[in-house]
Amino acid sequence: MANRDHGDPGDAPSVPPPLSPAVEAVRPSAAEEARTIAASTNTATLATLTADGDPWASFVTYGLLHGAPVLCVSNLAEHGRNLAADPRASLAIVAPASESDPLASGRVTLAGVVERPAGEEAGAARDAHLAAVSAAKYYIDYRDFTVWVLRVRRVRWVGGYGRMDSCSGADYAAAEPDPVAPHASGAVAHLNADHAESLLAMARVLGGYPDATTAMCTGADRYGLDLRLETERGIAYTRVGYAAPLNSPAELRSAAVELTRRARQG
Repeated sequence: MANRDHGDPGDAPSVPPPLSPAVEAVRPSAAEEARTIAASTNTATLATLTADGDPWASFVTYGLLHGAPVLCVSNLAEHGRNLAADPRASLAIVAPASESDPLASGRVTLAGVVERPAGEEAGAARDAHLAAVSAAKYYIDYRDFTVWVLRVRRVRWVGGYGRMDSCSGADYAAAEPDPVAPHASGAVAHLNADHAESLLAMARVLGGYPDATTAMCTGADRYGLDLRLETERGIAYTRVGYAAPLNSPAELRSAAVELTRRARQG
């Protein structure tokens, strides 16, 4: 259910297109990207509605129960009173900073309605929040605090400039966080420091840019590597995919070696 909220880019700079198709250029879905960002931190901005219908944003902590954010908020706080009166809410979550430009980093908005968990879910929700926010043990059982679960209905993921998509709450719930991306910074730095020639070969042979002059890895996930290139036509971006998805960060090194082999044989 992808939809776009950006129109004609007007005079935005154009990116040179690839000269041949990229090989195995599979990307995580918007749902997977959103689940990965949600699992990467425990803080967010909560948007609620006041009694007058005005938007109210506040800083909160959360845990995750099968991807659903679990909040523990004071009933005396304005956002707590807002949720009790109107369950509609959204969370804006920003991934840990990896870029000098904040707008180039990933973020996600999860929108839906909050509910107080009951039965077995109540205990599971409490445990999920405490697992993410250990300090909550000092107040989570007080009568003036309420545990809420956000039932996600709509998701908007932004991966930086020009990378964005939407998905349903059902797709978000069915997705899994990426097992590689949150732990890939060291491997990415190593590739850029010691394997620049291999990255360039990947960009030229597997990434669709035979005219690339330099290549830098900007990210890695379970499906492949993201590359930033310089060509005589300008700066470009591409992706090279592994032969098969990875199940753990430990598999990243062998996958990169295989990509290098394929590129050099290409």
